Amino acid sequence: MSSVPTAPDAPAAIRLTPYAHPAARRLTRALRAEQIGLYGFADDPDTTPETDFDPPGLFLIAHISEEPVGCGGIRLLDAHTAEIKRMYVAAQARGHGVGRYLLEHLERHASTLGATRIMLETGRRNTAALALYRRAGYVSCPSYVSGRDHQINRAMTKPLGNSPRN
Repeated sequence: MSSVPTAPDAPAAIRLTPYAHPAARRLTRALRAEQIGLYGFADDPDTTPETDFDPPGLFLIAHISEEPVGCGGIRLLDAHTAEIKRMYVAAQARGHGVGRYLLEHLERHASTLGATRIMLETGRRNTAALALYRRAGYVSCPSYVSGRDHQINRAMTKPLGNSPRN
């Protein structure tokens, strides 16, 4: 993709987007295709209810030069725990800080909701995602999704710096 800036800290435009938006569907389906390539199977993003990302949650798409290149959503699991879901950066945009930028936006939003920790799940073969999350301060934790195979899935968590909502 020729429009991707070469600077490692290239800013992306982050836009609030409905999960049902065609660009969101295109990116989440690309995520699924990549996961199928790595593991032979993957959750179907079309089975995720759009309401998972209704307020107080949200779904974001990162754009570079108006091209949708990444996405991620956040929802609350409980009053103090947020979960990141469907985070993905297209192969042609990787290495430009888009994933880190999206992650920072999602974490900030979780903080504004009063979350004191954030959780996510990724696959053990997704080495780029694992490295991104570790650099951002995430650590492994027991799975919080029932039925997950610990040989494939990696649950991670990170404390957020605010106190519970009053």
